[in-house]
Amino acid sequence: MLAIRAQAGRRAAVVLRGRQTQSAVQVVRSTKRSIQSQSVAQTDRDTITRLLYSLGSKREVERHLRIFSSASHPSQPAKFAVIKIGGAVLDNIDDLALSLSFLYRVGLYPVVLHGAGPQMNELIERAGVVPDYIDGIRVTDTKTLQVARRVFLEENLKLVSALEKLGTRARPITSGVFTADYLDKEKYGLVGKITKVDRRPVEASIRAGALPILTSLAESSDGQILNVNADIAAGELAKEFEPMKIVFLNEKGGLFHGVTGEKISVINLDEEYDTLMKEPWVKFGTKLKLREFKDLLDYLPRTSSVAVISASSLQKELFTDSGAGTLIRRGYKLFKHTSIDALGADRFRQVIHDRDPDVLSGDQSVTEVLSRIGQTEYTIYGDEPMDVVALVSHPPNETPILTKLLCSRQGILNSVVDNVFSAIKKDHRKLFWTAQVDDENRSWHFERAEGSFTRAGKSLFWYGLQDVGEVERVVREFEEKGRIGREYLPGTRAYSTASRGYATAATSAAEAPIPCTTPKRQALTSLLSNHPYLDLTHVSSRQLAGYSLNGYRKPVTYSNLSVEDTARYDAWVMALPNGACKPFVDAVERGSQGKGEGSVVVDLSADYRFEKDWVYGLPELYSSRPHIRTSKRISNPGCYATSSQLLIAPLIEYVKPGAWPTVFGLSGYSGAGTITVAAADAKGRGDDAGDGRPVSLPKVTPEDLGGGVRPYALTDHIHEREAGFHLSRLLSSSTSSSSSNSYSMNGGRRRENSKIKLAFIPSVTPWFSGIISTLSMPLSQPLTAREVLSLYSKHYQGEKLIKMRDPKKGVPGLADIEGKHTWTMGGVQVSSDGDRVVVVGGLDNLLKGAATQCLQNLNLALGYDEYAGIPTENEVE
Repeated sequence: MLAIRAQAGRRAAVVLRGRQTQSAVQVVRSTKRSIQSQSVAQTDRDTITRLLYSLGSKREVERHLRIFSSASHPSQPAKFAVIKIGGAVLDNIDDLALSLSFLYRVGLYPVVLHGAGPQMNELIERAGVVPDYIDGIRVTDTKTLQVARRVFLEENLKLVSALEKLGTRARPITSGVFTADYLDKEKYGLVGKITKVDRRPVEASIRAGALPILTSLAESSDGQILNVNADIAAGELAKEFEPMKIVFLNEKGGLFHGVTGEKISVINLDEEYDTLMKEPWVKFGTKLKLREFKDLLDYLPRTSSVAVISASSLQKELFTDSGAGTLIRRGYKLFKHTSIDALGADRFRQVIHDRDPDVLSGDQSVTEVLSRIGQTEYTIYGDEPMDVVALVSHPPNETPILTKLLCSRQGILNSVVDNVFSAIKKDHRKLFWTAQVDDENRSWHFERAEGSFTRAGKSLFWYGLQDVGEVERVVREFEEKGRIGREYLPGTRAYSTASRGYATAATSAAEAPIPCTTPKRQALTSLLSNHPYLDLTHVSSRQLAGYSLNGYRKPVTYSNLSVEDTARYDAWVMALPNGACKPFVDAVERGSQGKGEGSVVVDLSADYRFEKDWVYGLPELYSSRPHIRTSKRISNPGCYATSSQLLIAPLIEYVKPGAWPTVFGLSGYSGAGTITVAAADAKGRGDDAGDGRPVSLPKVTPEDLGGGVRPYALTDHIHEREAGFHLSRLLSSSTSSSSSNSYSMNGGRRRENSKIKLAFIPSVTPWFSGIISTLSMPLSQPLTAREVLSLYSKHYQGEKLIKMRDPKKGVPGLADIEGKHTWTMGGVQVSSDGDRVVVVGGLDNLLKGAATQCLQNLNLALGYDEYAGIPTENEVE
């Protein structure tokens, strides 16, 4: 069973459009060529966005893209990031250009400023000039300035040229931005102190669709060029533009602890600055940088941060919560109190009122929450503005429980919650806490826990305990003393704890009970892995409980969900054996009572395909899309039935009464079902999970077939009855001018005796997946092949998942359907008398015959774009 997390806020979400194409439109006058250019740019953006997913979770990447793209729009240039490039980084200019081009191609425009210290030193030494420094500042005379100016211009041109070779537009800006006075002419010579930043050249570059590439040279009011430290110039740029990120690229990739030698992941200045500055290893350049960073961030909004990283890690730093280098931010001073009065009763009461989920849901009042807190010893943790408040219950000689973790949006975005959790970990060597399965920040809990298990819509997390028996003992004590709300089913799982972030983009959850041990369910898992709005959080399988799920982009562990474990979620996908679905549907019905509109259920079995209260989810037929969008109960068509109906529907007006259509179907052996065996038993059949888990194997294999085909279920196949049932409803509502426009699952004008019977003959083949269906249908009046093709073209006009082969290419073959998300038709022939037509259609039984169609229905029912997460192809080959 799969638990899917759906972004309920999608309707209001900002869709990243990427880099502006105004300049391309101005240059290319042809409308057709303009559209092609935009299509190529969009393809670039889509490809690069998918590559970003390899760095972190899809949710992290898309959240950062939304935030950064809104701050990099031409209407508010330079709000995304200021990137300062150290001179040593310029020696690896190809890697640097690739990293910057990466940002450009997803529509982000950082302001780039570079230094050139090492290059200057080399040339100055060649010229016989001995570098002179006072207080870490290079003394600059006329000769030194001449060298500096030449080096800056050369390095700037090299970077711009490297970017343009990659197709990234860049504009060199080597003057006109910084105005400066002499810092101290007598002491430092031609060194400037920036007094003004002119933002117009930078904004003009971004509006023109080019990355601005700056040097740190400044000019005095009388035109004298002055040398300015690049770090200081970057800071002045940041003060002017107030970007979300200030990035310093260096060759080391971060700041490192002077004693341990380890990279420092995060520095929270408000909490750690004074302590750090007293450390004996913090001296010289490190002390100067920390002081500069603090002065800069004290000036900027608290949402700004400084990152010190390498060029190769730029994408990971910007698009993942874990980051790559050293992140420096203001943070907040934290507090710790052992009583509510010490914190302030009114302030704490207001936080409970505004954020506590039990209060917001109406399950408890503020007074009840406060009364329960006072029944045991506790400590309250948080930050000064109370963006995060956490409460740890710790009776004497008992294991602590984090009973409350209440965060504002700012507390999440600024990662204050991480600081608070770190403070808790310092005080408590082991800790338990719970979270609802639909908690929008659930991934944060997993990343900080050493183990967890889930039951009845709630997960229990812990750290500090490695022994399962010890965990069970502690949980039993919790239950006996009423410290947790219900009994849990133990089971362990380890998670990474290296994240700096806190997921913010997910909303409510959709639970999908799908046994994922069959190819059909695995296909759906793969589709969900690339879905822009849905995340898989749970998988249920009785045989595989405790094992990790393969083939999904994030770690998920199998559990065994029972009927009693159902709760109210956005949507459920049922893929249980025929006849097993009803208890789960009934449980969902009970769980939805009194909770709004209730959950969407999409059933992949045959249990509800004939029920009048369920919408039949074949979006391309029966005008069913409006019904699916407003329905909570959707039956997903069978694979053979889908292909048969798509073949017959355009010809429905020409069905000859009493001479019913015949469909001969050839299906890959994956459609014959599976059996689950032990891993040891699988070895002899060429399949082994490798970790002792049970293995799902097909009931029929190519070896069983001996290279041939095997007809089966020669009469009364369930898909024969299914296709005939729904096509009869289509026939009953058809008129001479339309074959389908008035159809709905629940109605339609029924003509007397208007019923179609379908003769269906299935056979299993030696290939793995794919169905080829051949329709032979007597006609009520003569038609030509051209007229038949016209009927199909008209009926499926605009359908993204319907593909019509060129008549010259003949019938569709296995290569046209296997692994494809479309239904493909072709090979139209009409008998010489014009009274019988033969048409061939095909689909992949695991995709359009199951998983793809399920996702179409799920998308429609949840209000998303129908094809979200589904790769689409052209309608005509």
